Amino acid sequence: MFAIIQTGGKQYKVKAGDELEIERLDIGKSKTVKLDSVLLISKDSDLQIGQPFVKGAYCEADVLGEVKGPKKISFKYIRREKSATKRGHRQKYLKVKIKAIHHGN
Repeated sequence: MFAIIQTGGKQYKVKAGDELEIERLDIGKSKTVKLDSVLLISKDSDLQIGQPFVKGAYCEADVLGEVKGPKKISFKYIRREKSATKRGHRQKYLKVKIKAIHHGN
């Protein structure tokens, strides 16, 4: 059984036990999160496709913590001006582990 979910403007193919890094969510001190934007669910040969979301379907996930992504470098250089600017950025993600996929009606 797998599902395609949408969170943070991105789509992920998940199944129970998968660990993935998603965009940070405002969850407070909660250790679980409910991802209810399910676009598709496949169970054996049965396929449910949402329009745009599957009604009543959601994924339960345990929060493993926040992690940082790889460092991105932005370098701006203007020739003959003695001007160079270097900036770095590391995006923060929320690491979750999919506990269960619940399908709708």
